Amino acid sequence: MTHEAPPLTPMSLSTLLGRIGHEWETRKRIFDLPTARFWKPDDNIDLSFEFLGRRAASPLGPAAGPHSQMAQNIVLAWLGGSRLFELKTVQVLDDLEIARPCIDMETIGYNIEWSQELLVAQSVEEYTKAWMIIEILRQWEPLREYVGRDSDGDPGPHVFDMSVGYDLAGIQTPKVAGFIDAMRNASAEIERLRPEIAADPSGVFAEFADIEFSPVISDTVTLSTFHGCPPDEIEQITKHLIDAHDLDMIVKLNPTLLGPAGVAGIVHGHLGYNDVRLVPKAFEDDLHLERAISLIQELNQYAKDRGHRFGIKLTNTLVVDNHKQWMPDQTMYLSGPPLHVLATAVLDLLADALPGQLQIPGHDDGAHGGAGDIMVSFSAGIDKENLAAAIAMGVRPASVCSDLLKPGGYGRLAPMLKALTAAVSDAGATDLDGFRAERLVAARAAGHRDTAAEHFAFVLGEGKAKYELAGNEKLPRSVDHDLEMWGCVACNFCVTVCPNDAFFKLPTPKPEADPAGLFAEVEGRQQYLVFSELCNECGNCLTFCPENGDPAVIKPRLYLDAERFDAASGERFLLTSSGQVEATAGGGAEAAVPTLVALLNAAEGLPLRLD
Repeated sequence: MTHEAPPLTPMSLSTLLGRIGHEWETRKRIFDLPTARFWKPDDNIDLSFEFLGRRAASPLGPAAGPHSQMAQNIVLAWLGGSRLFELKTVQVLDDLEIARPCIDMETIGYNIEWSQELLVAQSVEEYTKAWMIIEILRQWEPLREYVGRDSDGDPGPHVFDMSVGYDLAGIQTPKVAGFIDAMRNASAEIERLRPEIAADPSGVFAEFADIEFSPVISDTVTLSTFHGCPPDEIEQITKHLIDAHDLDMIVKLNPTLLGPAGVAGIVHGHLGYNDVRLVPKAFEDDLHLERAISLIQELNQYAKDRGHRFGIKLTNTLVVDNHKQWMPDQTMYLSGPPLHVLATAVLDLLADALPGQLQIPGHDDGAHGGAGDIMVSFSAGIDKENLAAAIAMGVRPASVCSDLLKPGGYGRLAPMLKALTAAVSDAGATDLDGFRAERLVAARAAGHRDTAAEHFAFVLGEGKAKYELAGNEKLPRSVDHDLEMWGCVACNFCVTVCPNDAFFKLPTPKPEADPAGLFAEVEGRQQYLVFSELCNECGNCLTFCPENGDPAVIKPRLYLDAERFDAASGERFLLTSSGQVEATAGGGAEAAVPTLVALLNAAEGLPLRLD
């Protein structure tokens, strides 16, 4: 399936709006996400929080990664209840060759992908398109009953947070500086894209062609220094972003702050992941704890002196040796359940080392004379079962990646927020501040320093089973059957585990709707197809497909762009329209064209308009 074309070809704003309108009218879904998986806030419980002084209606959202680099990804996350979006990291090298597959979620979570897979100019466009679509959907009356409060239909405010990396020289280039400036004032990009609203082929959103969009897409940034960035350079980059771009700042830290003995003690000793091989050089090159403590204090003061806010993010992934050899690189990055324990350990360590200085429960009571103003962002193994405990620790936000790569995908967000809502209510609170205060009282009554110490004790004690090897050894289910183009077990996993929304499903036409008998020998309630231009061959659908074979290769691969179609190999189809969907085959798939065309022109049919 490898080709020389770019790994991703984003869809235009008009195409995306056309798909939303057409899909809503024909099946009451948006990007194949059913309304049952949209998040509707509870009128009685306020889940909003302050992110570096900006209000967001929920403390959850996608981490900077595969779920936050394309417009439809971000819109799906918003529908699921995300209100804080950590946009995928942008760097000066925007033509990277990332080996494939690049994601391994077979058990816990590993990856070898890091920054954006789009050109920087494309990233500007994708984030702007997402910003515009969300604003349109916020005002679109048919959606307000599904995502807004009952009292006023308002889905609440949201925040886009930039992420840039990885060194000072790259961040100072006109390319990255231009990206930051475009996010701070996207007026020109918005006006360039505005005519596409009126060109929406579904006709549903043309009325929004002249609405007002805030030109400030983002004025906060999380610095991703990756692994091995010298402390002095972290300091220089942070000061540069504050001074040159007038930004509030978060600096991402690494789990290596625990030191080799601390990490090994948790990963190998407590959790039993003895096959995970640590990389000694990662500990040598990374920021060490003593310097990290002084750096956090210095940068917080530097930001305050200039009227800005500062925070830290816990944590980056953990560099490990590729013992599995399923992904091609020698080094890979660990995430998921064990990273949650490591990140919690880092927070516990910093809470003890920086008394009264972090913006977490127990650090704002004046006990140590501190203001508790260093915000803590958290991204490590967040899921439905631990979100409430993470929020109780005081993190803002708790962002998620690994859990969204499991079956259910973006549909896993709303249940997380419903569970958090229930936890707040059960604590007798009506908002997150009250919830944290109640949990702090309970934690101290149980003998813990604060809620961070309480959760760390829990994940290594009573709650350890969820995070240790024994609780994460089970492999995805499988059946002894070779995957075919038409028909399968219809598990829907390929649709939900794809971070790019490349897959979609269509019902197999019933005999009365198939007079030509094209589907007489086609099995399965549902048929699964893939927009290949949105597929970056990450391998996640291959991991979770219960049948033998790669869905991204075997299921009908559809192209809208003739150049991408010509550059690809294997069985594939180029879609065109002259009133109805037409298809041209490549790679020897000509015999499947009549069946494909009948399927795409059926009542539910292709989820977007080609005209």
